Amino acid sequence: MNSEVRVRFPPSPTGYLHVGNLRTAVFNWLLARHHGGKFILRIEDTDRARVVPGAVEVIYETLRWIGIDWDEGPDIGGPHAPYVQSERKEIYREYAELLISQGKAYRCFCSQERLEALREEQRKNNLPTRYDRKCRYLGPEEAKRLVDSGQPYVVRFATPLEGTTTMVDLLRGPVTYQNDQIDDFVILKSDGYPPYHFAVVVDDHLMGITHVLRGDEYISSGARDILLHEALGWNPPLYAHTAIILGPDRSRLSKRHGALPALEYRDIGIIPEAMFNYLALLGASYSADREIFSREELIELFDIDKMSPSPAIFDANKLEWMNAYYINHVLSVDDLASRVKPILENAGLVKTEDLDEGYLIEVIGLVKDRIKLLPDVVELTDFFFRDPDPSAEEIAGKKLTLQEAQELLQKVKDRVSPIDNWSEEILETELRSMASELGVKTGTLFMLIRVAITGKTASPGLFETMAVLGKDRTISRIGRAIDKLDLVVHGG
Repeated sequence: MNSEVRVRFPPSPTGYLHVGNLRTAVFNWLLARHHGGKFILRIEDTDRARVVPGAVEVIYETLRWIGIDWDEGPDIGGPHAPYVQSERKEIYREYAELLISQGKAYRCFCSQERLEALREEQRKNNLPTRYDRKCRYLGPEEAKRLVDSGQPYVVRFATPLEGTTTMVDLLRGPVTYQNDQIDDFVILKSDGYPPYHFAVVVDDHLMGITHVLRGDEYISSGARDILLHEALGWNPPLYAHTAIILGPDRSRLSKRHGALPALEYRDIGIIPEAMFNYLALLGASYSADREIFSREELIELFDIDKMSPSPAIFDANKLEWMNAYYINHVLSVDDLASRVKPILENAGLVKTEDLDEGYLIEVIGLVKDRIKLLPDVVELTDFFFRDPDPSAEEIAGKKLTLQEAQELLQKVKDRVSPIDNWSEEILETELRSMASELGVKTGTLFMLIRVAITGKTASPGLFETMAVLGKDRTISRIGRAIDKLDLVVHGG
């Protein structure tokens, strides 16, 4: 492309970003980075009654978590500042006044009571609920008199009464609207703030936006976008409306499908690389036989022609699978260890100030292939950081009496205590030989040791676990298990 690609992500601070918002941000960011263009963050907060305190900070946090940076925005500025719509109020007023002066917009003094009565009457008669254009035909002197008297008003766009308006969607082709079906919509509210559809047109033009990638729910806004651009004498940007996101049952995505506020995916243990990869595939295709792509590959491959207008299916299980793949096969052990350290600390298993980093990395290396979500690490590794406390019955299991378990563990302790070269290979050789000599099934012996040293019937490989726990910790735990069995067998 000859001119610089400029895209925007314009969230409203009315709550948390959801999956659809974040997918839109990913697509816009990829388009900008693919073309070496600019990604602009703009906060659309003109609906003042719905603004949630702290929501802007959550937007920043969510985008930074998934690895999306911006070239211009409220916090870093840029040539088209300010990037918060509530700070651009005078700009919108100027363009509304321009349209009024050209006869393309007008002040509407109708009260809320009149408008509600009008809508109620229209509903009773099964008519579309829209403004009846009463104030469109007020003379300029009468309009001025009402303004001077302090009468509240909104500004409405004077929609053409005939003909059609067409928006070209890069994914769907031309979308044509009948002008006589379009309301004289409000472009400036009585509080002086513009609704979304006016502010966005003014800002997109002034900020040089070349491409608008947004959700399919905005297709209905297309006529207003084009009409306003034409009225102001501006060329519209290129539009592409992303595929609707559905749940596996093909109904609109909701919490019952596992959809969460975007930042909650971080909190349940989804890593940003997996989330980014997954969202980049949600309504776009880059390969017939691949689903795992690095961020760099996605930047290289992405373009609007890779997007599809067909519904995209959000599958929480597929996201979890992709997360597990990244953890198991893409992240290094060191990287994973650094990510789970805060989780282990919050669980009370480690303290950063006295943590043996080498030991942590060894532990994570043993369980890396078993982790699907980051918090899984707590259940998988807790026994590496604190002594387990299995009952005598749990230690013995179903195949040994308490006395047999005690005697067998004593033999294990006697067998491994002299070992100096404490490694998984030596331990496996010694314990397999011991089982053979005693005529004990290896499964029975190994389960006995496993429960004694981990408190669990499932853990990483026994010999690897013993090697990482180390000689002192392993023998100490076996000794405690022997004492617990002895207490039950012989009394205390």
